[in-house]
Amino acid sequence: MTDDANMALVRLEKPKVTYADLEAWPDDGRRYELYDGEVYVCPAPRPRHQMALANLYDRLQQYAERHGGLALLSPIDIVFDAHNVLQPDIAFFAAARRHHVELDEAIRVPPDVVVEVISPGTAWNDLGRKKAAFARFGVLEYWVLDPHIERIERHSLTASAYQLTLAASPKKSFESIVLNGFRCEVAGLFPW
Repeated sequence: MTDDANMALVRLEKPKVTYADLEAWPDDGRRYELYDGEVYVCPAPRPRHQMALANLYDRLQQYAERHGGLALLSPIDIVFDAHNVLQPDIAFFAAARRHHVELDEAIRVPPDVVVEVISPGTAWNDLGRKKAAFARFGVLEYWVLDPHIERIERHSLTASAYQLTLAASPKKSFESIVLNGFRCEVAGLFPW
């Protein structure tokens, strides 16, 4: 074989990054996620995203105060394993599972509910591999809040994938199956 033929057979692979690697990196102000060891840099959200996120977080925080549980706002690492670390916009742990969250440690158990707020630059990731990863690791509900079309969706985990079980626009209310008693008016999530 010629050198050119041998070079064609050589396959360069990027080494997988681990959570331990991420922890050792200097803080550069960026948010990172790992998908099977591949690094994804999360872009900073825009004001519309943040306003809708804050409104839904407020409602989840009120629910947590009434029913127990814990609502956490990004950036927060959910470490599923050494090569899969995601940062949902909101992670919610129901009262019965709140004790799994150590306040000074990385979270290493799946939340009961995660929320992603759609931005034009991240929609492909949020609705693709991020959604698939949360399903793979057993998150029971995946909520998609889209401030551009003013809609919130509830995706419920079946065997190993999510099924759309509710899509609500501003004239409707939204509720969770997993968080018993959680309900909100969709119009209030979009104050503009």
